[in-house]
Amino acid sequence: RSRRARTQSPQLLGGPPLFSLPVASPRPRSSRAAAAAAMYRIAGSHLRALKSPAATVGLYIDCGSMYETPGSSGASHLLERMSFKSTTNRSHLRLVREVESIGGNVSAIATREQMCYTYDAFRAYVPDMVEVLIDSVRNPTFLDWEVKEQVFHHLKALHSAGYTGALANPLIAPEPAIHKLDSSILKEFIAENYTAPRMVLAASGVEHDVLVSIAEPLLSDLPAVKRPEEPKSVYVGGDYRCQADCQNTHVALAFEVPGGWYEEKTAITVTVLQKLMGGGDWFCTGGVGKGLYSRLSLRILSHYHQIESFSAFNHIYNYSGLFGILATTSPDFASKAVDLAAGELLEVATPGNVTQGQLDRAKQAAKCKVLMDLESRAVACEDIGRQVMTYGERKPIEKFLNDVEAITLNDISSTAKNIISTPLTMASWGDVTNVPTYESVSRKFHSK
Repeated sequence: RSRRARTQSPQLLGGPPLFSLPVASPRPRSSRAAAAAAMYRIAGSHLRALKSPAATVGLYIDCGSMYETPGSSGASHLLERMSFKSTTNRSHLRLVREVESIGGNVSAIATREQMCYTYDAFRAYVPDMVEVLIDSVRNPTFLDWEVKEQVFHHLKALHSAGYTGALANPLIAPEPAIHKLDSSILKEFIAENYTAPRMVLAASGVEHDVLVSIAEPLLSDLPAVKRPEEPKSVYVGGDYRCQADCQNTHVALAFEVPGGWYEEKTAITVTVLQKLMGGGDWFCTGGVGKGLYSRLSLRILSHYHQIESFSAFNHIYNYSGLFGILATTSPDFASKAVDLAAGELLEVATPGNVTQGQLDRAKQAAKCKVLMDLESRAVACEDIGRQVMTYGERKPIEKFLNDVEAITLNDISSTAKNIISTPLTMASWGDVTNVPTYESVSRKFHSK
């Protein structure tokens, strides 16, 4: 099992046509040589790719809502909304005009574990892309009116029900906390978390040496502070219900994936298990079941018109994860839908209920999904950045394909059995009148 490298200095990674490098920031030119010597370099990442005039550059930071305190709750999501706004060097309008002038596209995503900033444009403009990207991350002004403009409220129920500790922190601040968020809290949050040991600069479609020469003077002054201990999360299970004025009932059953991405075999098996169970919406072009051979499509969606959607899902983090089934149904069918979801989870955990043909199809689906995603420059860039932050290296795609191919029927049933032996997490929204009690559903999995 690979473990994350806990280095105290920024990392430089790369290799044509795809590469990654973790970050430092501007230092006086006289000390650039010393700064470069302190950087931890990782072997370049190479992928076969068609020649393209475009490139993607991404800055990835080991920071998300799990690092928030009660006083900074919601800061990560607000930072996502505040990305590529005004900086100390340019106004928001100027930044937008600069991006538009080269036909670029910028985006930011906040997750519970990581912050991701990306810039996609023609390769000839890589120096401009890197400078704007780093300026936006390192030098935001957080004008009060811009902060207030981006504040809003949203519901994230499943994680708050299933965990205590860091992973239970909502990406979006609860209503009582959102009014406390201001520019000073965002600046303090960045100062504490946007540090060299927790940053990775990655790119696809860019030569490694070119990117290093551009980024080094902009990133060489980030202090190599000691990396803080990762906040703890404990999976406990639980129940969340929200009665809302809605004609449908949305309900999810979930369990823990112990070990998360650091338990690579379990995580990859869960990826295949999700494809095996599959599912989706009741309506699809050509009718239900056309080209859809997953278990939930064939066994549930094709037989119960009361169910609008029924699908397996997984959310995997570094040390933990969630796996389960999400259903949308008419309110009067909610109890039956929960029974069906529980039954399907128990089925795949019982040896002999999954055929070799079903497993082979799920393996192919999992491999095809990853390979198709990696055809995108942005996804390839993100894949490098996230893997380096998690494992300290980028694992070759061939390893993933071989690991998927090695999964057996016993792996599927034993992994599913281990997952559903953890405490149940339930979350429901809409007309929840007919959703069964937590205790009655939990007994289906933990009756002995």
